[in-house]
Amino acid sequence: MSARMSEPWGRAILSSIVALIFTALPLPPPYDSFRPQLLVLVVFYWSIATPRAGGLTLGFAAGLALDIFQGPVIGQHALAMSLITYIAVREHQKIRSKPYFQQSLIALVILFLYEFVVFSIDGWSGHPITSPERWLHIATGAVIWPPLAALLGHTHNRR
Repeated sequence: MSARMSEPWGRAILSSIVALIFTALPLPPPYDSFRPQLLVLVVFYWSIATPRAGGLTLGFAAGLALDIFQGPVIGQHALAMSLITYIAVREHQKIRSKPYFQQSLIALVILFLYEFVVFSIDGWSGHPITSPERWLHIATGAVIWPPLAALLGHTHNRR
């Protein structure tokens, strides 16, 4: 592993790129509505684990990359991701001290807030998607939070 990838910001960028690839890969329509927002969860993890590596810059850049791949309006994912990253960085010590079950409930709220911001911008811009399937990935994201956080936790030493 190179010296840059051993830094926390290098691992944060690398894992965010991998999460963006998994987010952009197409799935069959019945399974696509259950796909968790993996990029949001990875950025949320790095924002609470190492706030300097996973700060607002990572959140905004990841949201902008997601806008390029998915968004009908440039900036909607960047705004939503920046908002949840700000909350995570601000409250990182409180969130990090909780067990994984309570963190998954916090991740559920964060994912709901993220989706609500994107939903609102879609509605204001004339691209409303009002299907109830839009909200299913929030629950799957909260379910996969404990194994994802454990997996990402093994990539760095907490100090």
